Amino acid sequence: MLIQLENFLSVAVDYVWGLPTIFLLVLSGICLSFILGGLKGGIQAKAFFHGIQVVRGKFDKEDDPGQITHFQALMTALSATIGLGNIGIVAIIIKYGGPGAIFWMIVAGIIGMATKYAESTLAILFRKIDKNGVVHGGPMYYMEYGLGKQCKPMAKFYVVSIAIGSFGIANMFQTNQSAEILNQSFNIPHIATGLVMMILAAIVIIGGIKRIAKVTSILVPLMAVTYIIGCLIIISYHYEKIPELITTIVTSAFTDTGIAGGAVATMHMAILQGVKRACFSNEAGLGSAAIAHSAASTKEPVREGVVALLGPFIDTVTICTLTSLVILTTGVWETSPLIGVPLTAAAFDSVISGFGHYFIPIAATLFAFSTLISWSYYGETAIYYLTGKKGILPFKVVFCVVALLGSIWKVQAVLDFSDIMTGMMVFPNLIAIWLLLPHLKKQTKRYFEKLDNGEF
Repeated sequence: MLIQLENFLSVAVDYVWGLPTIFLLVLSGICLSFILGGLKGGIQAKAFFHGIQVVRGKFDKEDDPGQITHFQALMTALSATIGLGNIGIVAIIIKYGGPGAIFWMIVAGIIGMATKYAESTLAILFRKIDKNGVVHGGPMYYMEYGLGKQCKPMAKFYVVSIAIGSFGIANMFQTNQSAEILNQSFNIPHIATGLVMMILAAIVIIGGIKRIAKVTSILVPLMAVTYIIGCLIIISYHYEKIPELITTIVTSAFTDTGIAGGAVATMHMAILQGVKRACFSNEAGLGSAAIAHSAASTKEPVREGVVALLGPFIDTVTICTLTSLVILTTGVWETSPLIGVPLTAAAFDSVISGFGHYFIPIAATLFAFSTLISWSYYGETAIYYLTGKKGILPFKVVFCVVALLGSIWKVQAVLDFSDIMTGMMVFPNLIAIWLLLPHLKKQTKRYFEKLDNGEF
């Protein structure tokens, strides 16, 4: 019976994260891009450089309501999305979809910027700040307070999904894969990795969003910049291949191409792999990042929306693309039987012997830990919505214990069920966004008119 359950969940994951979901995410992103930003590049082009100004603190005010800065909100949201997927999933994309999948991954990342903008703008617009100045926000709040009390059941379904999802893909999977990588590379016992990650997670998450934001504002830039530099070092060894490689990526996106082992990656496979993995990686459409962005100090909903818009660009368009260039320029994707994180490590090792062996496991562990602590806040916010303060401490304790269990006990059924619940977040979130589109259009028009008139 257990085997039947595992088989059922394995099939269900493919359905939940199948073509209908991906199509819904992409179509919503495209429509939101131009409805909110016009035909000249969409909201992405309209808000991109302004978003950078906001992150740098140009419009910060000390008396603005909220708990963390725009920069800290972005780093917290990024820490949830920059994870093992940036290192391992990119290798899977190339193995099964060929170079053309990278083109569609980048396209999906750009499209996802509009969805992130919409989610986070609504999260600020309908957030609640209690008498102690603590912010409570996210899709469940714009479902209930934006759409009305009649949509509270939908909000509860959403928070149950995110609470369950936080234990699987964002917790057990991260610690399990980190423990496995460190054990293979340095012979570190799985239980040792689990204990360290559990203790560090407890230290960070018990302090709440302010402590999480402080840690991620240091950890994310450090690990992202270090990883980007590592990628650029490897790419620079084969810089002469880059023009030809870019041409191959673009042409392969619209044609069938050969991949490792003599197999063929069809155009359909390239689109499916690139788009699916991009949506899964940057979380645009899930609404999870809106929870972190809702805590930002601002009176202007759109101001945090333009900050959130930068997330998929950094996560997918930048970091995932650099990983793909490392794998493609070194050629290991065609010659090595490896897949996932080991393939990426092999690409680094092919240029500088031992670099991948030491650098990738450490980078993967840091990425995994950052995902762990940010998703703990998402789960905590969901539990608060359901139970109030009384449920927060028990949730944090259980979350930390599960992190330890994940390092030594990989239960595929649990991870599959978590993936299913995470995927189910998409539907109520996108329904709410579309129903609240008039608010989004009004806020966007008002804000950019004031910006153009120099009123800020």
